[in-house]
Amino acid sequence: MDLILVVMGAISGLLIGLTGVGGGAIMTPILISLGVPPLTAVGTDLWFAAVTKSVSTGFSHKSGLIDWLILKRLWLGSLPASFILLVFMTNMPREEGSLTFIQPLIAVMILITAVFLAFKSLIHSTGRGLRISNESRFKFVQGPLTLISGIALGGIVTLTSIGAGAIGVVVLSYLYPLRMTSRRLVATDIAHAIPLALFAGFGHALLGNIDLRLLLNILVGSIPAVLVGSAVASRVPESVLRYFLAAVLLVVGMQLFFS
Repeated sequence: MDLILVVMGAISGLLIGLTGVGGGAIMTPILISLGVPPLTAVGTDLWFAAVTKSVSTGFSHKSGLIDWLILKRLWLGSLPASFILLVFMTNMPREEGSLTFIQPLIAVMILITAVFLAFKSLIHSTGRGLRISNESRFKFVQGPLTLISGIALGGIVTLTSIGAGAIGVVVLSYLYPLRMTSRRLVATDIAHAIPLALFAGFGHALLGNIDLRLLLNILVGSIPAVLVGSAVASRVPESVLRYFLAAVLLVVGMQLFFS
């Protein structure tokens, strides 16, 4: 039992319960900073996110917060995209130096996540304005754009374990500005991430990119914490937490990129 890992798992689990963010964007750079190889950090974090978010989704499902129509559209894009990328990774050269792009890519995705979080309100307002001013056209492209978003998220999450939380929430807030409340956005986004993380996680397990000791330690902290976060999510000022998280991710992303 590693107390530091347990605490880091608890912090990440609490953030997942509160905002839907905190899986890959927080845990993956932590594991890399502890000396875990980037692909092993990605594979381990995918399983961490899948288990932790499954606990949170059980709470959300009982509360009737999940939008299953949007979920199916996302899965239709993300799961096939993840499968195709995993096949590609299976045949990717594994020599030393051939995968050096993974850590910079993770850093870039963390920085993009920070930007998406910081400008979530603006992105949501833009989508809302378009939805109101041109309803028929906006609704016509909702389905295809959700599918395309799923494809992008499937590829990004499989490679980096990052994006299913913050980026997914912001994209959905733009595409469905009138349909979903903040809590429904978070619940639906978390529910989308679970099969995607499991699917990609199985692929990484077959590639040997899982550290079970690390996984068990962070799950010990995250499972009770995500329940607490889910229970109190409606009482926490969402904007304050979002800007704080964006600032943290900006620092973490810059540090990881230049390391």
